[in-house]
Amino acid sequence: MGNLVEPNRNEALAVDARQEIDLKVGVAFTRFQTTYFQGKYGNLDSRFISYGPCQTPTLGFCVQRYLQITSFKPEKFWTLHPYLVQNGYELKLEWERQKLFDFDVATMFQKLVMQDRILEVIDISEKQESKVRPSGLNTVNLLKVASSALGYGPQMAMQLAERLYTQGFISYPRTESTAYPSSFDFRGTLSALANNPVWGDYVERLLAEGYAKPRSGTDAGDHPPITPMRSATEDMLGKDAWRLYSYVCQHFLGTVSPDCKYIRTKVKFSMGAEFFHCVGQHVTVQGFTYIMPWLAINEKKIPQFTKEEKIEVSKVELHEGNTVPPEYLSESELITLMEKNGIGTDASIPVHINNICERNYVQVQAGRKLAPTTLGITLIRGYQCIDPDLCLPDIRSFIEQQITLVAKGQADHSGVVQHVLQQFRQKYSYFVKQIENMDALFEAQFSPLSNSGRVLSKCGKCLRYMKYISMQPSRLYCSTCEDVYNLPQRGTLKLYKELTCPLDNFELLIFSMAGPEGKSFPLCPFCYNNPPFEGIDTLYGTTTTGSFGKLGKGAGMPCFLCPHPACRHSMIAQGVCACPECNGTLVLDPVSAPKWRLYCNMCNCLVSLPQGAHRIATTQEQCPECGSKIIEIDFNKKTTPLDDGATLHTGCILCDELLHSLIEVKHGKSFFKRLGGRGRGRGAGRGAFKGRGWGTGKGVDPKMSFRDF
Repeated sequence: MGNLVEPNRNEALAVDARQEIDLKVGVAFTRFQTTYFQGKYGNLDSRFISYGPCQTPTLGFCVQRYLQITSFKPEKFWTLHPYLVQNGYELKLEWERQKLFDFDVATMFQKLVMQDRILEVIDISEKQESKVRPSGLNTVNLLKVASSALGYGPQMAMQLAERLYTQGFISYPRTESTAYPSSFDFRGTLSALANNPVWGDYVERLLAEGYAKPRSGTDAGDHPPITPMRSATEDMLGKDAWRLYSYVCQHFLGTVSPDCKYIRTKVKFSMGAEFFHCVGQHVTVQGFTYIMPWLAINEKKIPQFTKEEKIEVSKVELHEGNTVPPEYLSESELITLMEKNGIGTDASIPVHINNICERNYVQVQAGRKLAPTTLGITLIRGYQCIDPDLCLPDIRSFIEQQITLVAKGQADHSGVVQHVLQQFRQKYSYFVKQIENMDALFEAQFSPLSNSGRVLSKCGKCLRYMKYISMQPSRLYCSTCEDVYNLPQRGTLKLYKELTCPLDNFELLIFSMAGPEGKSFPLCPFCYNNPPFEGIDTLYGTTTTGSFGKLGKGAGMPCFLCPHPACRHSMIAQGVCACPECNGTLVLDPVSAPKWRLYCNMCNCLVSLPQGAHRIATTQEQCPECGSKIIEIDFNKKTTPLDDGATLHTGCILCDELLHSLIEVKHGKSFFKRLGGRGRGRGAGRGAFKGRGWGTGKGVDPKMSFRDF
């Protein structure tokens, strides 16, 4: 206080920059999200759906681990464990190969080993090893231990630490440094703890025998590591504060204690050309583990062996196990990830973790594990769908780097703030325009006020039923895979005889447009959203919107646009001939019976086929005259136009005199003008086009029903 200096202006500006960026970005996104989703879903608490440049990447880490768990597929593995009896007790040996994922191979090795049954000692090694004492205690490490060992959340741990500091029991608890300053009075601090009833004797021994110099750590230039300032008892502090204070004291005493030293003995064995080993550990110097017993080396005694000694095994066990998924992120692991990725500071890390808990984005389970809630998962998946940068740590790490440059005087404060805000302004504008993508996930997870959806068809990925949400825009949602599939709008949807797509195993749906002349066409939900063939939009001239509504992501691909050569629902199988009105193809409507018809897969042209027929189907043959697909018709016995009461007839609707006389084109803008009427007989049908089929007048050959193939 006797040598006051001017405050560091650059560091103050760096703090201002962080505050301004976080406030403006957080308020903008939080206000929009909250107002958009407020009151929209019956089982969603949307009073406050917050976003934060630090808070949201923190939640992203938890959801990323959740997705790793849900997508994990366990694998079986096998490992060999020979057992031998030596000096009266049984010893289990470890296999050098560790584990194999092929049962037959593992069994082969077991047979080879069993044939030998004699273990030979091939190597014995003894090595003096050390477990080094800890370096000074900083805030992040204190929070990790408080969560993993004491069961305190980061927010509670900091509140207890601040109270201990204000009462004078520990030093300032917000520090990034793990290195003690050269002027630190270790003897004075130890002397202050010498009369403590719990570890006073250990302190006296350190003072008498000489304490060790602490390890060199990191000096962040802020405050010394967290250390005890005076002695206390549980009665003075209370149970919770005492447990935290005890750890601070034990950690400090550990930093000035000797390293733990132990002898590690490894014995290698050979049997049946396979190698095994066992390891023994014997502590020679307890060192700091005396005062920090949870870090102690586990002693393991093994019998004495001599090299080239031969021992008969008692049994050889082939152990079967399964790989297991990771657990939910613990608070300790999350703190490590946040520190590694530059998310928050030692002071703000507890606040961010507390926020995602309070806002019901994650729930704290046993062992301080963080399990994301449906709301937390849906939010992160929404950000990933619209703009992954919003929930990734990279952008925050970049901001922190820029703010550090401001603190060092190497970057302009206003320039950094304006640059970051401009980036987020563009991201905000795009986010607002694409909010429907996030809404699709919300609608699938939460019950809308008007309709909660119903089960419709099976997902091709998980073979579980997907939910059809009819609320506009209608869509399918698989709760197992957590995928949303857009659908055509303004029509009705139903299952198509439980038929499946040969490309992805999704169940096919039939979409029927409104009105008596509305088209009905099959579609695969996955192909519709992710066209499996490149160039569908340019090849067929499809657009993202049309007379039957939104086609989903990209161009969309119903079955009437699919060029799959073998699928019986595709355009190749169901297409009949070129459309007389456009460059499209007339396709057989699969569910139009008994009012059979063809429709164009591009425009609104409809062709009525003979009515009342039992069955109409396409064949694999083409008309030699015009190249159209030959169709097969099974007429009704009472209304058949065939001689002698026959019902089965095949032919081309353009070239066959009978079939051409029975068809009728609707909605055609210029078809009847060129044809001159409905045209009875073969001559009238062909004469008008001189063998060219249904032309378009654009100088192309309309005989080619399937252009470019």
